[in-house]
Amino acid sequence: MTLDPIALGAILAMLLVAALLLWWLYRSRRTSALRDRFGKSEYDRTLDRHGSRADAEAALLEREKRVSELELKPLTADERERFASDWHSAKARFVDDPAAAVGEADGVIRVVMGARGYPIADFDARYESLTVDHGEVARHYRAGHDIAGRAVEGQATTEELRQAMIHYEALFGELVAEASAETAPRAAASSPA
Repeated sequence: MTLDPIALGAILAMLLVAALLLWWLYRSRRTSALRDRFGKSEYDRTLDRHGSRADAEAALLEREKRVSELELKPLTADERERFASDWHSAKARFVDDPAAAVGEADGVIRVVMGARGYPIADFDARYESLTVDHGEVARHYRAGHDIAGRAVEGQATTEELRQAMIHYEALFGELVAEASAETAPRAAASSPA
């Protein structure tokens, strides 16, 4: 039995449509998963920076891979206590010298991140690493850091400096939290079943 060329063409067309539909579903789910993981604002920021969805998603997946290779760890009780003291010192300084307090808070965040195992060499590496497991609060870090940069140049108002402290506090609270939410799932995922 031979197939009519029209029937064969129709079958091939249906297979092509099915393959395209499956490809589209895969891309849609991957996009949705990346938006959920990194947060809509970081996904959109990365998309703007890279210009195409494929390039942006490849960059986000590469970022996930880099962070999965880090040895992130929760803080010890002594570290949490020491960093909380440093944080309260920075906040107390705000009344007398808001710009210096924001600079000090930025430094405390950087030290906490280093203790947790994040790269600390440059801001972009710290920020991108944070977005993998802390997509929503990472935007606070970027906003606070931007204000801190303007403060160094003497171009930030007291209200902006107050906002920077609020941004930093959101991130600080998550980084020093007793439960290490980002390392537990990764450890469970990498342990043999």
